[in-house]
Amino acid sequence: MGFISYLTRLAASALLAAACEKTLYLTLDTGSMGPAEEIAAVLRKHKVKATFFVANEKTTRGDMSMDASWAPFWKSLAADGHAFGSHTYRHWYFRRDLPGGKVSYVSKDGKRETLDRAGVCRELRQSEQVFQTIAGRGYDKIWRAPGGKTTPFVLKSARSCGFLEHVGWSPAGFLGDELSSEKYPNQILLRSAVRDLKDGDILLMHLGIWSRKDPFWPMLDPLLTQLKARGFCFATIPERGRRQ
Repeated sequence: MGFISYLTRLAASALLAAACEKTLYLTLDTGSMGPAEEIAAVLRKHKVKATFFVANEKTTRGDMSMDASWAPFWKSLAADGHAFGSHTYRHWYFRRDLPGGKVSYVSKDGKRETLDRAGVCRELRQSEQVFQTIAGRGYDKIWRAPGGKTTPFVLKSARSCGFLEHVGWSPAGFLGDELSSEKYPNQILLRSAVRDLKDGDILLMHLGIWSRKDPFWPMLDPLLTQLKARGFCFATIPERGRRQ
């Protein structure tokens, strides 16, 4: 009976692979974390594996996204088989390279620091070290700078400390969840994504956005449904690297 069950599962996997004409890569950055549990539930419903880029950001609970209070959430995602990468620890922004092998690093409220190679690595690694503690696993060898903003020096520094790939997103994959909901209503964003996404695109959304009045995240369920109907399957960024 066990062998028959195994053959049934194998046949189902083969049928799924045959139906998968195109592959997309869904990525999610930390944000306000307000709908984090709901987003995770949608991913489980659709059996979609995503890639999460994690930073220590303020949440709607009044804590931080990498506090011990979030350990059950991150552990559950890790158990579900998702991939993870560094989004830096403090979620500041790399602005421009400076003479002498340094980079300007700026917070949302205008604080400024100058980082050398070790400082860049410290930002990326501190995020991973804390994640290891709360989730029980480290990151894949990937990262994403806040806002997607990098410099040649930062990219070189990241590679030197083991973060081999900086992951951006495709133009059609920018789902717009951080844009004004008045100018970019959810249904418009949903239709654009379903219409424009193509094989190999990387999608970007967040685990909650503070500024958007009409949150986009409820569109994730219909988005995944409609993209699957168009013949798309989903994989993680590390799986993308193995397929290339």
